[in-house]
Amino acid sequence: MSVIQGILLGFLQGVAEFLPISSSGHLTVVQYLFGLEEVPLLFDVFLHLATLAAVCLYFWRKIWDLLKCLGRWISRKDATEEDVIGRKNIIAIILSTIVTGVLGVVTSKLIPEMSIKVTCAGFLVTALLLIVSSKIGKKNTDEKEKPVSKVQALVIGFMQGIGTLPGISRSGSTIAGAMMCGVNRSFAGDYSFIVSIPAILGAFVLELKDIGEVSQTIGAAPVIAGCAAAFAVGYISLALLMKMIRKGNLQWFAAYLIPAGILGMIFLK
Repeated sequence: MSVIQGILLGFLQGVAEFLPISSSGHLTVVQYLFGLEEVPLLFDVFLHLATLAAVCLYFWRKIWDLLKCLGRWISRKDATEEDVIGRKNIIAIILSTIVTGVLGVVTSKLIPEMSIKVTCAGFLVTALLLIVSSKIGKKNTDEKEKPVSKVQALVIGFMQGIGTLPGISRSGSTIAGAMMCGVNRSFAGDYSFIVSIPAILGAFVLELKDIGEVSQTIGAAPVIAGCAAAFAVGYISLALLMKMIRKGNLQWFAAYLIPAGILGMIFLK
């Protein structure tokens, strides 16, 4: 892999990771078109780590508030009204992560056997989720931030687990799952990206066994260049998506995903 290819894949990751069009699906298609079918999964995870850094930077205040709440909880300090909400959200994040982790183990065994056509079909699934969730989200006009319930956390974790499949957007499926089970649009976006942190870190740890393969088949320079591009472009894409979520315009992405999925199923072999 050349440095230019690494930058292009990083740019694509930065755009597709946050915009609900499936970063893994697009990386699969582009790697296929570039003839890079033997790229280790860990390279994709490195790119996800770069965009994870963008998430941490964008949501650092909310993340810091959750960490402070957790610290006060561990030290058994009296809980404020804000702490009560924070603790419920921490429990929800843990539940979502457990469900995602279980599904992730299952899907990781299926991914290598999936054809490029299945990935393109995943684009159509994502488009359907965005259309349905946008209609449901517009009916929920309550903008007050409420803690995520245990049932909602399980549903969101399941949807995030489904989003590990190529072609199905993690952010799209998670946000869709949140809105479909009653979380308001604004907080659905926040929760979706905050809950991605443990999921992406877990995927990175599981794929560390391939780190030697990455250095041999790709090299350090393309990885570094790709991660830099993914971080910079990812931050911009995340800021754009959060504005679109609050306006309820996620269904717009379906206008791209539907033709992309159909054309891919027809022309890619």
